[in-house]
Amino acid sequence: MTLRIVLVRHGLSSYNLEQRIQGRDDLSSLTPEGVDQARSVGAALAELSLHSAYSSPLARARDTAANLLAAQGQGLMAQLDDDLLEIDLAPWSGLRREELRQRFPEQEQCWRESPHSLSLERADGSSYVPLLELMTQAARFQERLLADHADALTGEGSTGDSSTGDRSTGDRTVVVVAHNAILRCLLLCLLNLPVQGFRRLRKDNAAVSVLNLSRAADGRLGVQVECLNAVPHQPDELPSRGRGPRLVLVRHGETDWNRQGRFQGQIDIPLNANGWAQAEAAGRFLAPVCFQRAYTSSMARPRQTAEAILASHPGVPLTSTSGLVEIGHGLWEGQLESEIAAGWPQLLADWKSQPETVQMPEGETITAVWERSLACWQKIVRGLADDETALVVAHDAVNKTILCALLGLTPADIWAIKQGNGGVTVIDYPNGWQGNPVVAALNHTTHLGGVLDRTAAGAL
Repeated sequence: MTLRIVLVRHGLSSYNLEQRIQGRDDLSSLTPEGVDQARSVGAALAELSLHSAYSSPLARARDTAANLLAAQGQGLMAQLDDDLLEIDLAPWSGLRREELRQRFPEQEQCWRESPHSLSLERADGSSYVPLLELMTQAARFQERLLADHADALTGEGSTGDSSTGDRSTGDRTVVVVAHNAILRCLLLCLLNLPVQGFRRLRKDNAAVSVLNLSRAADGRLGVQVECLNAVPHQPDELPSRGRGPRLVLVRHGETDWNRQGRFQGQIDIPLNANGWAQAEAAGRFLAPVCFQRAYTSSMARPRQTAEAILASHPGVPLTSTSGLVEIGHGLWEGQLESEIAAGWPQLLADWKSQPETVQMPEGETITAVWERSLACWQKIVRGLADDETALVVAHDAVNKTILCALLGLTPADIWAIKQGNGGVTVIDYPNGWQGNPVVAALNHTTHLGGVLDRTAAGAL
């Protein structure tokens, strides 16, 4: 069984609109736009059968949950949980961001550049580190959430990428409505990442993130990020653009072998009819984006996808590179999983549970793919000016290794990232190519028909 966790940030609040620091104070309320956003999220989740819902008790989150659940139509009420309270920034609460920069310039800079190092002072004179306290709070909520739903994680789960958005009725879905910082900390806890990764994630108002949890026979918890920061209330828009280079990473559209579940690797299988439709849908979705450059794997399926996207961007140069080609599966290429299981049962089991240990028969290792794809990615990023946006179209394993690296994960964690055919991911570099990346959205599939990823599970 699988436990699906849908994380939702509250809708636009009065303090968001006024660019004030909210923190843990309950002085902010949902705006009319925020109410509409919450209802839009609920409508987008109406197809799901929800088991339970949790919310921060602060008004902006509590009201978001109430409106969301009313629009979702199942009649659920959210359980209020103090461990979903927002970060405690009491000395700053109510200040406009510009006031904060003027009155506390050193602390404000620390919050932007090294938030886990920020120390503040309480009214009684004692000091505290807000983000470290919040990570402890997030860990408590995670522990209780997993305990509440332990029965949904029994049996042999899979850490592999064998899921689709439409799960069996035996699986369970819960919704968690809270705030920007606490949701980022909860994501870090679920992915077993350190607090230093806080600024690598983005959570917009009423944005949805979906995680799929399963427990393997040996007791290990598998966590797969299906999507991050999807915005059902703005289904045709990417997250707003800030300063620095932006890269839009897309997985190629579907092939017949994806649909059949064959390992295609470096065999040059073209898009099928559905794959072309996905590529064209991605093209319509990305039509408003101003691309200056585009890059693709030298293989047919990503090149065809890139060309479909660029049909509405005449004049943008498309560069093919071997650094982005799919993992070489060697003797597994063209095989169904059942055929591989018959010939290499232990190696296939290792690939699912410990992918970093596997040398494909006459093929590559995931570490080799990691090294070449990251080198290619970094070369692309270094070549971008601060105001440029690049399109990058590649493959499942390539995209996963890039995203694992950007999030601070390792080659052992590739199954933690979902990449659907035609899914769109956005990475920003607000401090230039030498600074830390921000994953502004991951595996965005609303242009393909909904928040959940319903593309073919397939094989790599």
